[in-house]
Amino acid sequence: MNTVSKEQLTELVQPSLRHLGLDLVDLQWRPGRTSILRLVIDCAAGVTLDDCERVSHAVGAVLDAYDPIAGRYALEVSSPGAERPLQTDTEWQAAVGRRINVRLRSGDAEMVVEGRLLSLDPGSAELEARDRNRRKRLSLARADVIAARIVVDI
Repeated sequence: MNTVSKEQLTELVQPSLRHLGLDLVDLQWRPGRTSILRLVIDCAAGVTLDDCERVSHAVGAVLDAYDPIAGRYALEVSSPGAERPLQTDTEWQAAVGRRINVRLRSGDAEMVVEGRLLSLDPGSAELEARDRNRRKRLSLARADVIAARIVVDI
């Protein structure tokens, strides 16, 4: 049985990612007959297939050396994707200047706003949205945000 925790795995993989100049966005650990360790990585310049391959080799070597996982496991490394959710302050900051879709609480209801993220403060975000044919600046309280994601312009 695998008793290694998500926190222990995070501590093991973080140094390799930092050394490669990459950030760990998410780590998912699914123990089982064949356990699965999923790493989602990112960086300011975007993640390439080569980055995923380098992380797979580096993290695989660390896991082989420390052997924290009993039995077989699969290691999956990926990027957050083009229309990635914004979860951390770093992800929000990297999205300044980009178009985002935000679902937020508005009283007892929910509303969806889409616009260009203009600026970011610890407690708020300023968007430029379109209302009919006019551009409109909106200030959103980050505490009211339920979910947010980058929108890809096609």
